[in-house]
Amino acid sequence: MASDWTMERVAKLERDEIEQLRANALGLGEREVVTLCEAALVNCSKRRRAGPAKRDKARRLVSRGAAFEARGVYLENSRTSWGGVRKSDGVVVLGLWADAVKARDGGCLCLLWAPNVDGSHPWSDSASGQDRLRHCRLAMQGAAAEGLLVFGERLEGHAPEEKARSVYGVDPETVVRFKVEKHGEQYWAVWGKRAQQ
Repeated sequence: MASDWTMERVAKLERDEIEQLRANALGLGEREVVTLCEAALVNCSKRRRAGPAKRDKARRLVSRGAAFEARGVYLENSRTSWGGVRKSDGVVVLGLWADAVKARDGGCLCLLWAPNVDGSHPWSDSASGQDRLRHCRLAMQGAAAEGLLVFGERLEGHAPEEKARSVYGVDPETVVRFKVEKHGEQYWAVWGKRAQQ
């Protein structure tokens, strides 16, 4: 059951559906699914129902540039940038590929940057990849960090930040506050219980 659920899939559900999934996962001992549900419930707690449920089924997604602008960040390049620093308070705001969010140790984590060893992460060497590395280092030095979930379909053989089969957009109402941890040479966004320990 756990392998069938991703952050992207859970986030598409209505609040009552997420609560039911969480209850089922608790009963089955599927802790990773419970964690995904809890993260999704935090993100949707501010959503209000305005009209029939049919209208709520459609998630309102916006372009990456519009989502960042709503958070006070203006991307250097709207086609390739995946993050920036909000000038008003110095918060690092990064785009996170929703399907890359994993549940682990009672929290959530997402790989932000990894070195390009033997062609394993070519995007990391690009200008936008180096920008991401700079943002990760800023967060490691104490800057607060926020993430915007980007929804879409991966293209086999490519990092979604570099090239995706399709990008549906960003849910502007979902903001994840995380800390950046360095594991070896990789930088990870971490939030939930694990990040609070």
